[in-house]
Amino acid sequence: MTARSITDRLSGLAFGGDYNPEQWDEPVWKEDDELMRRARVNLATMGVFSWALLEPEEGRYDFTWLDAHIERLHANGVAVDLATPTASPPPWFTLAHPEALAVRADGTRLVHGSRDTYCLASPAYRSAARRIASALAERYGHHPALALWHVHNEYGTLCWCDHAAAAFRVWLRARHGSLDTLNEAWGTAFWSQRYTSWEQILPPRATQYHKNPGQTVDFHRFWGDEIITAYCEQRDAIREHSDRPVTTNLMLPYDLRLNVWAFARELDVVTSDQYPHANGLDGAAHVAYYADRSRSLAGGRPWLLMEQGTSTVYDGDQVIGKEPGDVLRHSLGHIARGSEGALFFQWRQSRAGAETWHSAMLPHAGPESRIFREVTQTGEAVARLGELAGSTVTAQVAVLDDPDAMWALEADGLPSSRLDYHAPLAWAHRALWDAGATVDFAHPEHELSRYQLVIAPSLFLLSDKGAENLRRYVEGGGTLLVQHATGYVDDRVHARLGGYPAAPLREALGIRVEEHRPLRTDERITLSDGSHGTVWSESLRAEGAETLAAYTHGMLTDSPALTRHRFGTGQGWYLSTCLDDADYAALLGRLLKEAGVEPELPDLPAGVEAVTRHAADGRRWHVLINHTEDAVPLPDPAHDLLTGRAAHELPPGGCAVLRDH
Repeated sequence: MTARSITDRLSGLAFGGDYNPEQWDEPVWKEDDELMRRARVNLATMGVFSWALLEPEEGRYDFTWLDAHIERLHANGVAVDLATPTASPPPWFTLAHPEALAVRADGTRLVHGSRDTYCLASPAYRSAARRIASALAERYGHHPALALWHVHNEYGTLCWCDHAAAAFRVWLRARHGSLDTLNEAWGTAFWSQRYTSWEQILPPRATQYHKNPGQTVDFHRFWGDEIITAYCEQRDAIREHSDRPVTTNLMLPYDLRLNVWAFARELDVVTSDQYPHANGLDGAAHVAYYADRSRSLAGGRPWLLMEQGTSTVYDGDQVIGKEPGDVLRHSLGHIARGSEGALFFQWRQSRAGAETWHSAMLPHAGPESRIFREVTQTGEAVARLGELAGSTVTAQVAVLDDPDAMWALEADGLPSSRLDYHAPLAWAHRALWDAGATVDFAHPEHELSRYQLVIAPSLFLLSDKGAENLRRYVEGGGTLLVQHATGYVDDRVHARLGGYPAAPLREALGIRVEEHRPLRTDERITLSDGSHGTVWSESLRAEGAETLAAYTHGMLTDSPALTRHRFGTGQGWYLSTCLDDADYAALLGRLLKEAGVEPELPDLPAGVEAVTRHAADGRRWHVLINHTEDAVPLPDPAHDLLTGRAAHELPPGGCAVLRDH
């Protein structure tokens, strides 16, 4: 199954969102029918948090209310993305199975009263989840309204309880085989941690001082696999009764406790949720960052934006609104990068409950509101883009992303708490986005030869296989930028001996890092080329590499800070500090030029986003989004699907989808 099978059922791209009719009454349902037609809604997600209604007591199901609403939506021309409600067990379940409630690392057992009140490793929970998934599939598996199955919601809840401990030990036996191998992998000779029986091993709960880093990373790996197994149990139960595609909505990129590369392979179609952390250009860049990551997980398959907010921006400890026009601009930002539509949480804003103030397609103010007018305009725009269904996006640049490296940077005892995993990835993507480059994300062990430029911003942990793969990439003609603190540990979280990074990568880079020297929080150093570094510095030796910039500070004066090494037919660059934004953007601009990467539409000014979608038959569409306050003339007027006529310019804040035969 593919995402194309969804759009075939919809006769175009998907538009709609979560629908919770159980919160309302019949007069509201009738209004929903009329307003959904007005907004061009063609797909509604149902049942995500409905377990208490679907199964009011253990083993007794009540589907009559859901039957009525699915039939009503179907009669109104709206297809259904039917969810299993397992992200929010009902009160009767936690009363009957208190041992299934989640436990924090400090031993605190959580109580019912919110969502995600479960331990995913609990046998009682897993059994109940399979049962309701199977019951739903048996009843609705071939319903003509059904377009997609939606398992659970935003997997990622961890637990440190005894169920988790038992499952962790089973996983460790399978991974390591013997206690001797585990003790070696975790370095338990230090601090008298050697284990002599499996029963001695616990999750990395709250401790007096630093936790064992090997144990910490393995615990994250365990949960990554456990989550996938729990998903697959429900998916397989559904497949026994239904041939429709099955997915779950990933929450990217920061709220992430998943092995996303492995998880994506189990999904019939990758779907995901996105909520920006800023407005303006920063918000648009976050949309692109998120969408590029989702498309990359799909591995060439189309994907679908499952959730966004009409006016939800998480700015620290407050939720602020989006700017006028962002409903369309953000929706098109995802569609430009391969999404088969744009869905929202949720259709109608709740009047009570924990997410009363979460924005929705139909706000508290009702249909006579700016937000609903923008939703309607966006629905009309998406309805005109049906011919994009099934087309794909290609990129010449990749940013490397590895969950193991992320988890390694969450371990205790690192030389600096400022070694963040996500920020360097976002900075790299932002600089490339500003330069007009379309970007993929890739795992360091993936085949990389199709990319002209690869950036490795945050690979503190790098496996031997990954290091050798990067060496081959450079030798074969690629341009690689490796950034500071890369390859310091292997996949057991053991420090690399003989200098950093791993030997095969050192060969491609022509350098050897001998010493790391973190910078103070307020410290900013100047390099010999006039650029500026923060956060981190390193003492490294050039072993064949050319020094392009040197340190001018303290004991590192005149030692290399930025190097380039011609290896095979490619180039390996190494940056040993964290450059200021402007200096980093300049460096990536230089790398793009040297690698021969041009913007998709090079004549557009800064602030105008352009991405091209490609069809298998050679057709192309350029999606343009103007993030500036100025009208932008188009160099080659073309047919705009949004207006149905030739476009000669982009108005301030305007969008166009240009058909290019």
